[in-house]
This record gives sequence, C-alpha cells and structure tokens, in this order.
Amino acid sequence: MKAPEARGTRAVWSPAAKEMVGGSLGPSRLWFTLSQGIISEVYSPRVDIPGIKDLGFIVADDRGFWIELKGGKNVQIETAGEGIPAVTLRHTHDRFLFTARVVASPAREVLLVEYHLVSDDPLRVYPLLSSRLGGQAFGNTAQVLEWHGRRFLTASQGPFSLSLGGMGSGGEELFSRLSCGETEESDGWQDFSRHGRMAWTWDSAGPGQVALMGEGGPAGTLALAFGSSPEAASTLALSALADGFEPQWDEQVELWKTWQEGLRLPPRLTALQRKVYRTSAMVLKVHEDKTFPGALTASLSIPWGEASDSRGGYHLVWSRDLSESAGAAIAMGDRVLGRRILSYLLATQQEDGHWLQNQWLGGKPYWQGLQLDEAAFPVLLAAWLAREGSFDLQGIRPMIVRALTFIIREGPVTGQDRWEEDPGINLFTLAVAISALVDGSALLDAEEREAALWVADTWNASLERWCWSGETHLARRIGVSGYYLRAVPAAILEDLAAKGLPLLIKNRCHDPGLPACDQISTDFFQLVRFGLRSPEDPFIRESRKAVDRLLRAETPSGTAWYRYNGDGYGEHEDGAPFDGTGRGRPWPLLAGERGHVAVVAGESARGYLRDMANMASPLGLIPEQVWDAPPLPERGLYPGGPTGSAMPLVWAHAEFIKLANSEWKKKPVDRPETTWIRYGGVRPEVGWRLWRHRHRIRTLEEGRELRFLWSRRAMVHWGVDGWKDPKNTESRPLGMGFWGTALPVRELSRGQAIVFTFYWIDEERWEGEDYRVEIVGEEEN
Repeated sequence: MKAPEARGTRAVWSPAAKEMVGGSLGPSRLWFTLSQGIISEVYSPRVDIPGIKDLGFIVADDRGFWIELKGGKNVQIETAGEGIPAVTLRHTHDRFLFTARVVASPAREVLLVEYHLVSDDPLRVYPLLSSRLGGQAFGNTAQVLEWHGRRFLTASQGPFSLSLGGMGSGGEELFSRLSCGETEESDGWQDFSRHGRMAWTWDSAGPGQVALMGEGGPAGTLALAFGSSPEAASTLALSALADGFEPQWDEQVELWKTWQEGLRLPPRLTALQRKVYRTSAMVLKVHEDKTFPGALTASLSIPWGEASDSRGGYHLVWSRDLSESAGAAIAMGDRVLGRRILSYLLATQQEDGHWLQNQWLGGKPYWQGLQLDEAAFPVLLAAWLAREGSFDLQGIRPMIVRALTFIIREGPVTGQDRWEEDPGINLFTLAVAISALVDGSALLDAEEREAALWVADTWNASLERWCWSGETHLARRIGVSGYYLRAVPAAILEDLAAKGLPLLIKNRCHDPGLPACDQISTDFFQLVRFGLRSPEDPFIRESRKAVDRLLRAETPSGTAWYRYNGDGYGEHEDGAPFDGTGRGRPWPLLAGERGHVAVVAGESARGYLRDMANMASPLGLIPEQVWDAPPLPERGLYPGGPTGSAMPLVWAHAEFIKLANSEWKKKPVDRPETTWIRYGGVRPEVGWRLWRHRHRIRTLEEGRELRFLWSRRAMVHWGVDGWKDPKNTESRPLGMGFWGTALPVRELSRGQAIVFTFYWIDEERWEGEDYRVEIVGEEEN
C-alpha cells in the first residue's frame, strides 16, 4: 500500500557543523558526514552529489517509550586514530547504551553501520533514512524491494538509487518490519509521534520527499548502498553484508593508518596541533572526487543546512579553494595531488582564460560571478609546481597565456572580491593577480613577458593611490593615520574621490551605506605574504593596527578576525540561522593568514597555530566561523565554538597545513618566488604611467613616460598643448597578443598637456575620439 502524500513541506538539509567526514582510500565512490550524533549527508557516486539528508535512529519499546538519537549532550564520538575516518558513536541514556561504528566500505559504494543496544529493557532500534538522491529532495520514490530472498528499503530519482539493508548478528535478516513514507506526513518520525510505536508499514511512497524506516533488533549491521537501480544498490548492500563488518572496518583503518604514516609533518607541533594537522590532511583527501581526480569541493556541507534548501551548498568547486588545497598538498609533500589538481584546472579553464566562480565537478557553472583572483591562483599553482619540476611546462603554457591575458584585459577591477561580493579594486585580489603576472610570465619566453610586467609593476605601484584611506573619521576614532580599504569602486581609476562613494555591504539586515573609505578588511595581509609590501611598511603597520582594533576578536578558544566591518554573513543576533542577512562572525582561517604575516616579519606563528587548533572541533575539524557572543545552548552556539556555517572548511584546513610548514621553514611556503625576488616587499618606483582604454588616466607626473597598452596594433597620433607639431608613434609587440608603446614626454612641465588619438593599423581606421593627459607635480597626483 502506498503512503499518504505530504503537501507543502519544505526540504532542508542537515546542520553544516559536522562532527566528522569520511570516505574510502579504496575504489569506493562514497563519502559520509556526521552531525548531531548521527549520520548526515552521504555523497555518491560523486563528492558533489548528496544522496541522503540523514540516517538516524529511534530507540523504543512496546509500551509507548521512544526517543530519537539526534543531538543532545549524551553522545561521544571518537575515531579509530588521528585522521582516520572510521568512527564510533556512543549515545548514553538512563535506560540504554547505544553504540554504532560507521565506516565506508573500501571497495563498494556502501556505508556500513554496526550497532549494539545494551539495556535491561526489551528495546528495539528503528533506523530512519531521509532520501535526497541526486541532491534533490522532491521527485524521489521509495519502495520495499524483495531481492534474493531479503527485503530492502529502496529509493530512486532519475539515474540514482539507494538501498538500505541489514543483517543480524547471526546472519539473519535484520528488519522485521519496513515502511516507506513522505516527510512530515507518513514518515517514521510522524508514526512514532502520533502512535508512540511503529504502526505503519507502507510499501511505497512518492514521488516526493520520501523517508524510510525499518524495525531492527538490539544489534546488527546496516548497509546503505548506492547504485544505478534499486536492484543494483541492493546487490551492493547484500555483498557488503556478506563480507562482514569487521574485515571492512579493519581494512579501511589499515589503509588510512598507512597513508597517515606516509605524511610529512613539521617538527615541534604540539599533540593537539599534530591531531589537527593529520585531520586536516585527511579532510583534503576525503574531499577529492574519484570520477574527476584533482577536483576537491569546498566542504561536504550546506551552510546552515537545517534552514537551507540550497542545491549547491559548499559541495562545489571553487578554483581559489582548490588552488589553496593544492598548495597544502605540496607543502606536506603530496606533489601528485598538486599535479592532479592542476590537470583538473587545465581541463576546466574557460576559453577566454578565466575559471567559473564555482562549478559542479563536471564543469557546469553554478553561480555566474567573475573573480580575478580565481583566474590568477591556478597560474601560481603552475609556477609552484614548475619550481618543483613536477610537470612538462610545454603543456601548461597555453593555460598560463590565456589566464594572464584575461587578467590583463579585465584588471585591475574584479567583478567580485574573494568573498563573492563587491566589484571594484580589492587588495587580496590584486596581490594574487600581480603575483600571477610576474610568476606566470617567468614561465613564458622572454619576448612574451613585457606586457605582463608593465601591468604588474603599474598595479603594484598604484595600490596606495587606489586603496589607501588617508585620514578619515573612522581613522581618527580608532587612532590610526589611515588604513588599506576593503574595496574601492572602479571609478577610482579616473577619480580618487570614488573612495567616498557608498560600497554595498551584502548580507545585512539593513545596509549601513558606509562609503568605501570607512570599510576595512584583512585582505591586505596578502601583500605581505606574497612579497609586495614589507611588514615594516608604514601603510602595513597602520593597517595592522586598524584591523586589530576593529576586526580582532578574542574568544575562549583563541584569537580570530572578522572579514570586514559590517559583515553580515553569519547568524542573526539571536542565533537564528543566516537567511540572506545576518552578522558576520570571526574566521579561524584569518588567524592563519595573520600568522603568515608574522612569519614574514620574522616572528613566531606558533600562537596562531595554537589558536587555530583550539578553535577546531574535538576531532580536529576547523569551522568556517566561530561564535563570538554569549552562549545560546538551545541553538548549540558557544563562545569560541563553531557556528552553523561550514565545518570543515577545506580552505581553513589547507591554511593550517601551510602555516605549520611556513613556521617550520621560516617563510611562507606558498610565496611566489619570482614575485618575491622582483619586489622584495618594496613598492616599485616606476618611471611611467600606463594608459589603457580600461584605465584612462588624466594626469601624468613630471619626469615620467606615458605608456600605452592595447590588444591590437595601433599608432598614437599625438601633440603637446593642443595639436602643435603632431607626431605619430607606432606600437610594438609586448607578448601574449598585446601591443604597446611609450611617448617621450619626460621633459614636459607642469601645466602642459598631451593630446592624442589612435589609428588602428590592421583595421585601417581612426579611433574617432581625442584624449588629454595633463602634466602635474608629484604632490598633485
């Protein structure tokens, strides 16, 4: 009989603050997560495709007592060893002790759960499973399947199917009764809520948001399998059960133990830091896909999943996060993973040279933004691997040329900053882009480098002009002479007054309408880390003071930083989940970035490592954000503990690994070496200003050249003080399809002006517009 349908139910996910994540080092294409003391999302056959919302348990007797084993304080979780994702759950109750061991089958797309219920009372265990096949809540169908003499709970949606089977301790079928239902109407939880016992035995349900339940004895083994049909999944479940739980647990533990023993750990880590380091390494490994090797998702979670129906969550690929993960892999000696990541990035680069804001593993776009740093990070990864001698450079050069061409053409303005918010000029983005231009061009032939270096030097020399606040009301309030700005509107390229324009703060209940000159972020840390500025540079020193006075947060777990003032990406003040608005919380990741500034300054980063480790969960997972307000036990929020945002955040784990190695080697392990050599932390003194159609400068300091850069051949027709004595100056190739030239105007004096227009040689046509650049003194510009 078919279960009654549900009407108007909302589909949400499990909480994002995971207690553990896991997968197989064997060929199995299955990944699992734990939250609230139960199994939460399980992914198969790819790491970006969740198949369930959760798999939990009800313990009940025949006299109306029942309890759901989900959340609560009486649960303990431990792993089989540091960084080994074979997990034991223990739920303690006045009437029973429930223990479950959870592990991925090494060879099959099967999650195995062995459980024992110890009680003086006649209690039974009822597994509850919420299907989300293909990442879809609706459109799932469920049925009880008879297969090879056994009964399975199955569900299907399109090409995806799952099967839940069980075996008792004597090899008998575990389930005495089975039922399929629809969430909030005919599912197992509703059955117990209404009847105090299992009263329904529906044999099919859906299509809709389906949930499955079985009645099991006090001990047994569950096999949750995924396949292309209910029969295929049931065959996998049955074969995994036939192999036995213990051999597969032992095999998986041994595989991970051997892998952990092969890791290179920095010396002088504390016991806690070693645990977090090994867990971080495991987290990176677990988040790599097997259909698309080299593709790592940002997190096996959906931020604030308990209130979200997002299809994407963080189980998507961002080229920035992926490149950061590759850097961590190289830092801990896994160049093979670094090369796999670079190969995946090579395969997913867009024709014009950029990478998608984020994407499904197969390369299909999810969000549509353009972020300049996401075009630059893969170039830096290629340069790092080239220094390591880890690949054939010839095959990677076309990727570098396309990426650098995109950066030159689009920059210095980015469509979004790294937080996927504001367009404009952002220092983190520019630090990465400038470094990519310098280190990337070093991998090209000498005659191909000039355009990239012209642009890199110009942007680097302009950072303070564009992004320094000067004296503001906020600067006076926090006692500094100025600070680097979070972001500046693109209009800054032609008008320095743009620093006073409003800059939107997203994710706020009410946007405060702060101008750009009143917004501070930690993004300038990257200037020091990559060698564009010295930690002793006066602009850096003042900005560090500003950030520490405005964005530093002290928690019981340690020190972290907010992303920027006015950030709204976090829970509301009452702890309610982020719903498009909220209040941003401190990020452990930013403690790692601050630690890298300390390394460059010759200081110890051990305090930052300590704080990052202290902010990790008991099993070593690092959250995206930590709670910074009084405790809210009813929402599971405690000062210094994880918020409802992603945990683990793979990027944060990559940062911990890199900081540990940077502290050991006394330099940032991911610093771009050619950039470091070129600038050495010193702002470059350039003897020119660069005019581009994207950056039409209006003034030129006395004693400087006026340079031009185009993506096609041109001739400059120009004169001084009107069209007196006009001249023609042709362009020359600067590499990567760019052309440029310089006008010899160093002898001009303040008050004079250059006028010019262009003739496009290959098109045999004039620009049709005249331009003017006025000569000014240094102090006027």
